[in-house]
Formats: sequence, C-alpha cells, structure tokens
Amino acid sequence: MVEQPPTVMVIDDDPGVRDSLGKLLQSAGFRVLLFGSVSEFCEADLPEGPTCLVLDVRLPGQSGLELQRELAGNKRRLPIIFITGHGDIPMSVQAMKGGAIEFLTKPFREQDLLEAIQLGHARDRAQLEQEQAMAGLKARFETLTPREREVMAFVVTGRLNKQIAADLSVSEITIKVHRGQVMRKMRASSLPDLARMADQLQLTLTKPHSPGRVA
Repeated sequence: MVEQPPTVMVIDDDPGVRDSLGKLLQSAGFRVLLFGSVSEFCEADLPEGPTCLVLDVRLPGQSGLELQRELAGNKRRLPIIFITGHGDIPMSVQAMKGGAIEFLTKPFREQDLLEAIQLGHARDRAQLEQEQAMAGLKARFETLTPREREVMAFVVTGRLNKQIAADLSVSEITIKVHRGQVMRKMRASSLPDLARMADQLQLTLTKPHSPGRVA
C-alpha cells in the first residue's frame, strides 16, 4: 500500500488554478487528481498510497472548512493544505486547529506548496504504515487458539509459568508449550515485545476457565 506513488488531490473551482497546479505537481513527480467541487471529490475513491489534499477554502456548495470537519471523522485522516485568495486570520486559525498542514494565501510560492505536500505525504505514509502494522498484528493474534490468547494475557502481566498453571488448573509444562506457541505465532522477540503487542491490541485478562477444562 505505502509503495504506491504519492498522490495529490486538488479541489479548486477555478479551472485556471487547477490547470496550473496540475502541471506544477505533475512536473514534481506526483500523481495528480483534480476536482472542481467537494461533490466531485466525494465521488472519487481515495488512492491507496501516500496522499494529501490541496483544498480551496471557498468552494461552491460545501466549503473547504466544512469538508475538513467532515473528513476529521474518517478512519483515514487525509493531510490537508488549504489555499485561498480570500483568507483571514480567524479562517486560518480554524483550519490549523482542525489539523491542516498549511494555510497558503494566493498567490503563494510554489516551493511553499511543495514543501507542505512533502510534509503531508510523510504524515500520511506514517499513518498507512501504522495501519498496516496493526492489521498484521491483529492477523497474527487471530491465529492463536482461545487457550493461547488466555495464556498470552497472563504472561504479559509478568506472572510465572507455575502461577499461570495454577490459575488455569493445568500443568506447568502445558503453559510452557502454550507460551512458546504464543511467542512464535506473534513473532515476539521478548516478553516486553509481547507486552507491547498486547497493549496495542488492548488485550485484557479475563476470568480463568473453571478447573478441569482440558488445555
């Protein structure tokens, strides 16, 4: 996913601005998607690779600031660079408080825009990598048996094998086997590494099964 070419999505209702931005960004090596309105943008699919949004503040229909608030609730929060020919301080403050990368007033320096885009792509790339890592972690956790998940929850609390064995009413050797399987399947290099994974998964210790259950 993150190996896809970086994309810049531009929303501006001025055809001349869209054309000039498109040429600039393509010459800089970016994949460029141009839109004349928020509605056009909403009909498009988000690119898979690192992406940022160059967004005009004043647009027909839904404004750029309104779109920013709407996107803030999405799982993937696109980095936004605002551009405007009619900016003011309250508007820029609102945009920056909403998490915008930059707020540029037309006419702006091309270098300022390109630097902001680089920052936006770096931020989105980090988010995509984090999502990929979390997806991989969840997939590995899904390979654990119910008993192995239970043992993992005990292990990361720092309890010894014999203590866990007593808690679960099984033999210590059984716990050693389960513990080894957990470390292997989760690809954990150490107990702190496994504990970090458990924290990311928000794994909590559940009540032990009743005595006599087969491990």
